[in-house]
Amino acid sequence: MDQYLALALGYLASGIGSGLIILGAAFGIGKLAAAAMDASGRQPEVAGQVRTSMLIAAALIEGVTFFALVICMIIATK
Repeated sequence: MDQYLALALGYLASGIGSGLIILGAAFGIGKLAAAAMDASGRQPEVAGQVRTSMLIAAALIEGVTFFALVICMIIATK
C-alpha cells in the first residue's frame, strides 16, 4: 500500500510542478513580448532587432521549460 501512495504522490507532485512551470513560462514570455512591443513602439527603427532578441529569449525560455517538464516526468516515474 505504501508503494502505491508514494507513486500517487509522485504523480501529484509532477502535475503540480508541471502546472507551475507552464504558468511561469507563460508569465515570462508575456512580459517579454510586452516589453518588446513597448520598445518597438518607442523606437520603430529598431523593431527588427528587438523582434530578433525577443524570439531568441522566448526560445530559451521554452527550452528551459521543456527541460523542467521532462525532469518532472522522470521524477514522477521513479
